[in-house]
Amino acid sequence: MSAIIPSTLVALLHGPDQPGLVARVSGWIFERGGNILHADQHRDMEAGVFFQRVEWVPPTSADAGTMAQEFEVMGRSLGMNTHVADRTRRARVALFVSKFDHCFHDLLLRWKTGDYAADFVVVVSNHPDLADAARGYGVPFHHLPVTPATKSEAEARQLALLRELKVDLVVMARYMQVLSAEFLRSAPPVINIHHSFLPAFAGGKPYHQAYERGVKLIGATAHYATAVLDDGPIIQQDVARVNHRQEVQDLVRVGRDLERLVLAQAVRVHLENRVLVYGKRTVVFE
Repeated sequence: MSAIIPSTLVALLHGPDQPGLVARVSGWIFERGGNILHADQHRDMEAGVFFQRVEWVPPTSADAGTMAQEFEVMGRSLGMNTHVADRTRRARVALFVSKFDHCFHDLLLRWKTGDYAADFVVVVSNHPDLADAARGYGVPFHHLPVTPATKSEAEARQLALLRELKVDLVVMARYMQVLSAEFLRSAPPVINIHHSFLPAFAGGKPYHQAYERGVKLIGATAHYATAVLDDGPIIQQDVARVNHRQEVQDLVRVGRDLERLVLAQAVRVHLENRVLVYGKRTVVFE
């Protein structure tokens, strides 16, 4: 008989700062027999907003789902926006990709080696090129072509597929399509990798833009997708130095390494419930 894995609950809270919040949250968990594993908090001094992430193990006699609901009620009573997740539940992830395959392979290799406590359940692409590679990883592949004339129909099919597979997160691994506001309203959270250090060089061909400006740093940015192109809350960024001797193709080569690492880190912290979205910003608890 396999051992029963105890639930581990993670709460993310934010709201107006007030005295005693940390004590009230920890006291609530203690009074119900929970054991806190990690707790971290942050205060935005200018806005007067309190942020907290707390991770705890409920007592074996407790129902984790009920405890999560009760905690959310308690958090709201303190004026906090509150969300609780069960870390023992494996998230279901969909990978959206076009032809560039470096982020695609990197994420699936990390998943195969156990880096993510999640299940990659489908690869969706507007091109057929990566079908064999996806199946080689054991992940179903769906080719859904997108043209200006068929965009609405294609997105409707994508949403139906996401609902059918109960997908919790969509990762755009260099998926070279702009998702519509209608799609994003109905989809689960979407993480995108943009190949520049946003807000610089948004939109198409950022490496060409960077080369033309003669920048000395190039970067990559992982962010949540919103209806405004390349404007969503930023999760992770990194940069590399470049110089006048490097051509556009050199910037692309250097940038691809950044893209792989930045996207992988963003997916990890999201799946571990470490990202708290606040307006156009994020607080990422490490």
